[in-house]
Amino acid sequence: MTRRVVITGMGTVNSLCSTVPGFWQALCAGRSGIGPIEQFDPSAFKVRFAGEVKHFKPETVIDKKAVRRLDRFAQFALVAAMEAVKDADLDFSKEDPFRCGIVFGSGIGGLNEFEEQHSRYREGGPDRISPFVIPKMIANSAAGTISIHFGLAGPNTVISTACASAAHAIGDALRAIQYNHAEVMISGGSEAAITPMGVGGFVSARALSERNDNPAAASRPFDLDRDGFVLSEGAGVLVLEELDHARRRGATIYAEVLGCGSTADAHHITAPHPEGKGAANAMRFALRDAHLNPEDVQYINAHGTSTPLGDAAETNAIKQVFGPHAHKLAVSSTKSMIGHLLGASGGVELIATIMSIRTSVVHPTINYETPDPACDLDYVPNTAREMRVRYALSNSFGFGGHNCSLVVGAV
Repeated sequence: MTRRVVITGMGTVNSLCSTVPGFWQALCAGRSGIGPIEQFDPSAFKVRFAGEVKHFKPETVIDKKAVRRLDRFAQFALVAAMEAVKDADLDFSKEDPFRCGIVFGSGIGGLNEFEEQHSRYREGGPDRISPFVIPKMIANSAAGTISIHFGLAGPNTVISTACASAAHAIGDALRAIQYNHAEVMISGGSEAAITPMGVGGFVSARALSERNDNPAAASRPFDLDRDGFVLSEGAGVLVLEELDHARRRGATIYAEVLGCGSTADAHHITAPHPEGKGAANAMRFALRDAHLNPEDVQYINAHGTSTPLGDAAETNAIKQVFGPHAHKLAVSSTKSMIGHLLGASGGVELIATIMSIRTSVVHPTINYETPDPACDLDYVPNTAREMRVRYALSNSFGFGGHNCSLVVGAV
């Protein structure tokens, strides 16, 4: 019999809020976290706005010396993990450390540190390069930092599949518990790529919205006038736990992780398959893994990036999988309010999906003004909706054609 896996803790750092209750309240209110870039002078760039985490002060919860040795993305990861573990009311001193582990995702890793140290090298030569540059910039530093902080000696891996990283990490954490390699896993993703190279690179790729005159309205998934995604930063972290283990310690159980589906488009390094074939099969495989029929699902938290090609392909994929039921689904995009957190998106968006199950409310897709004939589903436009959600699906698709779908349900 397959071991059942549940969510017992959640934590986030994002442009709306750095607590899950505050984040959920802001989402349901339809508030945007997008604004002018403050981390560097963006005046020379075609895009001058993003979803920044404002007023972030990691030294209030992390030792100051440790903060100096962590890139911003790893700081986000540790703070969100601490919130998730506190939310789960877990005391790891009472657990077997070899039965507790981490699978974490990041698409880019320590870009801030890389740029800072490259500048120091250009200005003063190789002797100016910090001895911490490698441990700060490598993508696995977040997972390593979390394991050291909590003393977790079980499975510890990092997934880097671009914007599907956190979702794939959660899927692997699910398997670790199902296959009896662990009792508790911390999983999710973190990203901090709002840097000159990060913004400049996506601008050059023509991936970003250029609505500098109205940043809050720039992310408009599935709307006819969408013109690209909004680059954002933050982290979303969840505690996954074997069901009986969670019940024995009296944990609050938010939802059950029922299935994961993973595929590749095998099509293009940045563009999605125009027919959404890879995305469709990721959803099919996730439903099959969860032993559910398409008609069992009430809600999809869409990848919904606000790109012309991506949103149309995802809509097409949903219709392929769900058939006539697709038009009965509520489909909304968290990115309409917080932008695109790249490798962290799957973690933050799964939190939002679970909160829909917990509260019987689906958050809206804001900035939806002009319907697109190619995107003809119910995107919960602009206003939150009260509805019972028993089973839900969360989609994450990344550059390179990486696709991951997660299915969660009420317990």
